[in-house]
Amino acid sequence: MKNIQLIPTFYINGANAAIDPSSINQKTLELAAAYNNNGADGIFVIDCSSNDKEHDNTIGECKEIVRTMEVPLYMGGNIKRLEDVKKYLYAGAAQVIINKNSETEMAVYREATDRFGEDRVICMDIHPIPYKGTISNDNSYIFVQADASCDFYSWKNQLKEEGFCVTTYESSISWSEFKLNSDGLIPCIVQDYRTNEVLMMAYMNEASFEETIASGRMCYFSRSRKQRWLKGETSGHFQYVKSLYLDCDNDTLLAKVAQVGAACHTGSYSCFFKPLLDKGAEVTNPHKVFEDVYKIIEDRKIHPKEGSYTNYLFDKGIDKILKKCGEEATEIVIAAKNPDPEEIKYEISDFLYHVMVLMVEKGVTWEDITRELANR
Repeated sequence: MKNIQLIPTFYINGANAAIDPSSINQKTLELAAAYNNNGADGIFVIDCSSNDKEHDNTIGECKEIVRTMEVPLYMGGNIKRLEDVKKYLYAGAAQVIINKNSETEMAVYREATDRFGEDRVICMDIHPIPYKGTISNDNSYIFVQADASCDFYSWKNQLKEEGFCVTTYESSISWSEFKLNSDGLIPCIVQDYRTNEVLMMAYMNEASFEETIASGRMCYFSRSRKQRWLKGETSGHFQYVKSLYLDCDNDTLLAKVAQVGAACHTGSYSCFFKPLLDKGAEVTNPHKVFEDVYKIIEDRKIHPKEGSYTNYLFDKGIDKILKKCGEEATEIVIAAKNPDPEEIKYEISDFLYHVMVLMVEKGVTWEDITRELANR
């Protein structure tokens, strides 16, 4: 039996999107984020731009979807030549979907598969069905017409009960194996899945734990109110589950989430904002260091500072930046011939700085780079 993937489909023109192409009235990233967080297996966008400028803006929005969402992005529409397929793939599309009912697109299909492979460019009959409409096992991809509020987690649970093969989530360790406190609860530490920043700590009972897994949204047990507590139910500040871990003693959970808005009831992003002791330890987390330096360079481009070497590079333009990247790469090669490791550390650091200037100049982020590496 084929594993069915539920893929919401919408039309896109730059930052504007819609389920119905005759009424483009939603924001592209907001709609994509809703599908991403509510359990869709992927997102399929159909480019309906009408000129080259709109087409380029659409490509830019798709790059942002790939950068900020976890589910794969599929792209189609407005395919007139091989270059269009290439742009979609370079934007980060998992696959380009050719509409088999379009003569124009089918004329590109064979050339595109020869160039990029049949696993990257596929031909399909695209007829989205309504949310929770009738489906069959004929196709792996089920294109769906669904608004932003549709809950794909609940639909997949329903389909699983009906015997369909869908991707749902289950805990690898049963609740009975957890070591609970005297109230029958287990503490749960919550982190931002991108930065690992600790956001809050709360408690779960069995019902809230099971609801968390089934719904994809963090649900707790409120000890003060003695009742279920779906985080964000009243504030809209939902926490979408990315992963759950159990500690070595089976008595504490660790949740990594995508946080909407603030985690703390005070309005602070994290509940842990009251410093008690800070020894000023040097932060050497690679991700944070790269992000911090990148942000400084980005800020220099937006807010130039007199005498700044970074602004000197931006002012001189792309040719100067590329020249410096080449020079620094050569310095690494020379330093590598020296037995002293200190020299190569210095040269690599210099090279990475200039590469980050290039990244900012071209609008490429560290997330773009790490995602590309992870996909290889």
